[in-house]
Amino acid sequence: MLVRSESGRVETRLCRIDRPVLRVPTLCIHLQSPDERTAFKVNKEDHLQPILALEAKKSLEGFGVESVQGAEGADGTEGEGVEAEDGTDGEGGVGGTEWAATQEPLLIELLSNELGVDAQAVVDFECSLYDTQPAAISGAANEFLCSSRLDNLASCHVATQALVAHASDADKLAADPDVSLIALFDHEEVGSDSAVGAGSPIMGEAVRRITSAVSEAPLDDDTMAAALRSSFVLSADMAHAVHPNYKSKHEATHAPLMNAGIVIKSNANQRYATNRATSIVVRELARRAGLAPPQEFVVRNDCPCGSTIGPIISANTGMRAVDLGMPQLSMHSIREMMGVADLTYGRELFEAFFADFRAVDEMIDG
Repeated sequence: MLVRSESGRVETRLCRIDRPVLRVPTLCIHLQSPDERTAFKVNKEDHLQPILALEAKKSLEGFGVESVQGAEGADGTEGEGVEAEDGTDGEGGVGGTEWAATQEPLLIELLSNELGVDAQAVVDFECSLYDTQPAAISGAANEFLCSSRLDNLASCHVATQALVAHASDADKLAADPDVSLIALFDHEEVGSDSAVGAGSPIMGEAVRRITSAVSEAPLDDDTMAAALRSSFVLSADMAHAVHPNYKSKHEATHAPLMNAGIVIKSNANQRYATNRATSIVVRELARRAGLAPPQEFVVRNDCPCGSTIGPIISANTGMRAVDLGMPQLSMHSIREMMGVADLTYGRELFEAFFADFRAVDEMIDG
């Protein structure tokens, strides 16, 4: 959210309402014809409006924001200089009155109360809806994790854990000839073409600035090209585990299982960035660390294939990349499912990557 302070500065504030506020209810099955039930289809414009509150509630509470810009003054003038109730000149000063008039007053009130600021101080916001149900362990042997947004917060979580562990070990850090980092991008599910997505210059700029900072000589094109060429990206998204009710959606020899280790994802149409020279790095890292051998995923020839940030970063920078992930079911549903043990497998592989990548890379020819 953007909030205007008493000094007039506009500040960015994070707001998380950790309780159910909005819901998109479906139409009950009794009101659908047999044909409608068979051809279940949601219109994104007509059928996905979330319910915030009853109109009667808004009226009873007296919520509303009025603009006085252009109001006629008592002397018959156009009202120039008339003050709004928020103390502004009625031209969208503190609180952005005209902007606020186009927003749902109840939502503005809800957000401002959560932050402990006056509603008139809110000048803009971006909202994302998420499932407020907590994650749960399931299965007869407690072997599964069911949660929203496993794709791809699970990978972000274990990558962060691995980097913290690597940076906390003074001996490992001192012996590391490389600069280890993780990059957590927005907008991957809508194509990554944004100022902060994987399609932006961020990754290339990061390598350039780091190389410039650690290089003894002035940074030139050859040095930058060499830095990019020696860099390596683990494009860590989640992977599709074989579904016991839809086994035909997987190739028989490429059917990753949950709780059986990390998955290397390959695609001949370059939907994934994996190739022979990058996949061997992951397998060798796992072998040296004594981890479970990576599983393999290749989509069936008669099925579509999603993509990741791996090909985007490789195409933009020339850096080598491999696509991998922890296997899961129900990807992109409100409630996803993965194996508990795979969180450990993922973290251990990332730790091995930070610790041993350079040694593995130097032993591979080509």
